[in-house]
Amino acid sequence: MEKRALIIGASGIVGSNLADRLHSTGWRVAGLSRGRTAVPASVEPVTADLTSAASVTQALAGQKFSHVFFTAWARQATEKDNIRVNGAMVRHVLDALGPQGGIEHVALVTGLKHYLGPFEAYATGAVPHTIIGFALGNAMNMGVTLAVYATLCKASGQPFVFPGSAAQWNGLTDMTDARLLARHLEWAATTPAARNEAFNVVNGDVFRWKWMWTQLAGYFGVEAAPFDGTVRPLEARMQGAAQQWRDVAARFALKEPDVDRLVSWWHTDADLGRPMEVLTDMSKSRKAGFMDYQSTPDAFFALFDRLKAEGIIPR
Repeated sequence: MEKRALIIGASGIVGSNLADRLHSTGWRVAGLSRGRTAVPASVEPVTADLTSAASVTQALAGQKFSHVFFTAWARQATEKDNIRVNGAMVRHVLDALGPQGGIEHVALVTGLKHYLGPFEAYATGAVPHTIIGFALGNAMNMGVTLAVYATLCKASGQPFVFPGSAAQWNGLTDMTDARLLARHLEWAATTPAARNEAFNVVNGDVFRWKWMWTQLAGYFGVEAAPFDGTVRPLEARMQGAAQQWRDVAARFALKEPDVDRLVSWWHTDADLGRPMEVLTDMSKSRKAGFMDYQSTPDAFFALFDRLKAEGIIPR
């Protein structure tokens, strides 16, 4: 059977970049969602309520896929509910497709929650890991959030203040470009050595925010405020951002005037507020044959360039 992928979450930061990658290398791609957010133009939309077995079964009736990628989850109030709801969504898709045959590979994207345990502790304890890439309406996209924040700082003449912890400012960290993750997911789906294995996926470099912050400020032409060790979360400081962004969007004829469709203040605060260094080992992937690398500064700048090209932030 030809390579035909079903992506759960094809409009998200991981799923949309994966869809672009697979389409560019000759795959047929479908995306399963509720239909509230548009999927990339290259993706065949499949609409269903993932929490309903009947809805999923009806939507997938008669369809065959060689590969299934789960890149979405539904956040719940407690970890018990996270397990119940998200586990059911996985079961509903596989139960619907299993009897039809043809599935060669199923991938589940978990992030470092694979190691860090319950999300209720993960979110409140400020220990998430970071994926950056082009996606709109995504709740966990630091790259777009920082681009909007820097744009607002420039528009108002305010300094670009680091919102996070001293541990993050001074410590080493790494992150994942969604385009690199997409390449890794395709590699793992088509490489015998990767079958039935779990892998870490990060860019392959490390950095400290105390110099990365200055580089980001330089890109936008804003002043990077000196860091004095005080945590200044964005969520508390950006209460007036909605109207400010509408004004900026009107002035520069931007495509999205609703700042809440672009930013995730809470998640960026959690990323930058981590009380520890978080470094991710890629040795297992390297030994299995995946050798791709992505410069993290270049990942940020490529994202910002695309946001400009797409009319999301001012040129």
